[in-house]
Amino acid sequence: QVQLVESGGGLVQPGGSLRLSCVASGSVYSFNAMGWYRQVPGKERELVARITKVGTTNYANYADSVKGRFTISMDSAKNTVYLQMNSLKPEDTAVYYCHRLAGSINYWGQGTQVTVSS
Repeated sequence: QVQLVESGGGLVQPGGSLRLSCVASGSVYSFNAMGWYRQVPGKERELVARITKVGTTNYANYADSVKGRFTISMDSAKNTVYLQMNSLKPEDTAVYYCHRLAGSINYWGQGTQVTVSS
């Protein structure tokens, strides 16, 4: 079992920045992918950014809407994944969820609200 705890959400003005953190605990010795999704009311949850582990190499991929503005990173020693969000736009407003795939099991955090508004 894996537990994911997010932090770092909040209210920010357009053009501002936030950094989200997600700490994994429990059975964290292996994973296939870890990253961030977001969801707004009435819409499906969508991928924002993800790190996929292939052998000993990590690959990052991003949604087109956040490329060049968001950066995902990982501190394996701390079992933590980060999402640095710059040049935030009102359309980035959503609940952001941390996700971890271990084998065929999906784990989700409780979500953290990000609101971009003046």
